[in-house]
Amino acid sequence: MSTREFVTFRIGDQTFGVSVSEIHDVFRPASMTQVPLSGPDIAGFLNLRGRIVTAINARSRLGLKSLVKSTGNLPLAIGVERGGESFGPIIDEIGEVVRIDETALEQNPVNLDATWSWVSRESVASTTASWSSWILTGAGAEEAAAA
Repeated sequence: MSTREFVTFRIGDQTFGVSVSEIHDVFRPASMTQVPLSGPDIAGFLNLRGRIVTAINARSRLGLKSLVKSTGNLPLAIGVERGGESFGPIIDEIGEVVRIDETALEQNPVNLDATWSWVSRESVASTTASWSSWILTGAGAEEAAAA
């Protein structure tokens, strides 16, 4: 049996997971530079140890309402790299590492909501997986991994 490891995190009431091999960092951005005329999905640019990282507003990208920022409540981001570019999707909270047997992966249901269909390519038990082939999502992701 071959297993894959995912780092779980939450955005809204959804649990997501990114393959451990895809994560470079989990961090709290100290500051963010706004990008003039950018769309709502671009939160800004970050400097992460000398690298310029594009911060993605994951809530906006998923069609969720933005959280009201309270003083001292800095957002969390996960550092990933795609096509030679560094990205930092802004997330609500980080979870744990889960191991999932590759035989538990299955195709998405045909009735998957269009909002989520672009996020996912495969499923784990009754959860959806793979945002651009690297995010596992679903409220029961931890339970599916434990099964």
